[in-house]
Amino acid sequence: MTKNPMDMMVAWTKVASSYNMMSFAAGEVIARRAMMMARGEMTGPDAMGMVMEKATIFATATEQAAVAAASGADPARIAAAALKPYSTKTRSNARKLRP
Repeated sequence: MTKNPMDMMVAWTKVASSYNMMSFAAGEVIARRAMMMARGEMTGPDAMGMVMEKATIFATATEQAAVAAASGADPARIAAAALKPYSTKTRSNARKLRP
């Protein structure tokens, strides 16, 4: 567990930075998917996958945060562990949806 306040500040800054990058990618994914829907280009399986991935990522994020907490990680590391699956999937979706 990190006790140095400067280490904690750095750890939370990294979490905030990761969250911001994920948020930008999520905005891109939302915009691209909205355009697909507006043009009638989204297939049924695409729409179903879009919905189902939320539950899958939530379960993965919860598991990773629980593992981090159970292993004695500090709150910033627990938050980072929970955020990582969302960040990974969001960046992956943005890359896939780009022309």
